[in-house]
Amino acid sequence: VQLQASGGGLVQAGGSLRLSCAASGRTVSSYVMGWFRQAPGKEREFVAAVRWSGGSTYYTDSVKGRFTISRDNTKNTVYLQMASLKPEDTAVYYCAADPRTILTMIRFPSSYDYWGQGTQVTVSS
Repeated sequence: VQLQASGGGLVQAGGSLRLSCAASGRTVSSYVMGWFRQAPGKEREFVAAVRWSGGSTYYTDSVKGRFTISRDNTKNTVYLQMASLKPEDTAVYYCAADPRTILTMIRFPSSYDYWGQGTQVTVSS
């Protein structure tokens, strides 16, 4: 599976961005697709995930109510709509694919076999 992330950029606090992650090479219809982020000097952290089959979504507490993860079956693409952005959301955002769909593990980067290249999100105060 190849993942291509896009949509990052520079935005003011309170603004919005939409990240996209296009999957190719293999069907991901049975996968969990996740978004992670990594700020300078920090570990990679879970942001959100969606179970491709059924569409169940999962979020870390700090983004609940502000971020929305979704998928488009026709485009084989996962989105992360980010609103009310804060300076602490600044990070490189990565999309990832987990073929095992063990829901208790989806918050851990080690559960994901495939990763996109990352896209920078910078939120200015």
